[in-house]
Amino acid sequence: MSRVCELTGKKAMVGNNVSHALNRTKRKFNANLLKKRFYIPEEDSWITLKVSASALKTINKIGISAAIKEAKSKGFLK
Repeated sequence: MSRVCELTGKKAMVGNNVSHALNRTKRKFNANLLKKRFYIPEEDSWITLKVSASALKTINKIGISAAIKEAKSKGFLK
């Protein structure tokens, strides 16, 4: 399964490790993802999502229903 946030679409970035001698080697910056279960009161069901830490803060702020609706409108969630 890919390391992509299901609500925001965040995924790994590519960058460089830079040593003290300024040698550069490729590396990945992975998104801070968590697998989390959420209760949706409208549907009276639980849903498991792989979300980033920033998406979790957004859910706490606007609620799971609004966050899912926003993700569906942006095309990140089916």
